[in-house]
Amino acid sequence: MSASLPSLPKPQGPTDEPVLLELTSGEEDPCLRADAARNRARLLEAAACLVAEHGAAAVTMEAVAAAASVGKGTVFRRFGDRTGLLTALLDHSEKKLQADFLSGPPPLGPGAPPVERLRAFGCAVLRRMAEQLDLQLAAQPEPARRFSSPPTRVRSSHITVLLRQAVPDADCVLLAQTLNGYLDPALVHHLTKECGMPLERLEAGWLDLVSRVTGTEPPR
Repeated sequence: MSASLPSLPKPQGPTDEPVLLELTSGEEDPCLRADAARNRARLLEAAACLVAEHGAAAVTMEAVAAAASVGKGTVFRRFGDRTGLLTALLDHSEKKLQADFLSGPPPLGPGAPPVERLRAFGCAVLRRMAEQLDLQLAAQPEPARRFSSPPTRVRSSHITVLLRQAVPDADCVLLAQTLNGYLDPALVHHLTKECGMPLERLEAGWLDLVSRVTGTEPPR
């Protein structure tokens, strides 16, 4: 992951949008040597197979190295640590989600009113969390880095932009952190796995929360 993270965008107008962030290091750069790119793809394929067969808990640097028939040092050089490896596995779907809400069709993408986009955004994130919850939890950064990870910052920036359009007199930066907390993988796991709540209830809760924060009527 990048060592230097961009700051939250400042309000410049109603059309501000956060810039798509690279979630992993520059290892995916097109100029990467062909052999290094192949090695990286092979490591990710081995890690994905381990997740599919045994769950995210089985993905260790040693296990991936053994599955890919390489030395453990190769895995560390390519991804840094286990969190970097797991984040790389999530990178593709995270970038797709970002592309959808930054430039995809409405209501998730531009073209819909900000409150509608905010509702669609939360539901999209919740559905993605539910599909990848095991991996999402395993890839969580350590507590000190939890709120500064690129995916979290992109989501907070996007929510902030939409709130500035919907409720410009509010402290949108702090409100965005509150809303983003509802989408935390650990909370989704607690509510769905430990409390037995269906995903539909979490989505309804998100829609209700957005309506209360923005002072709008909930969707019918």
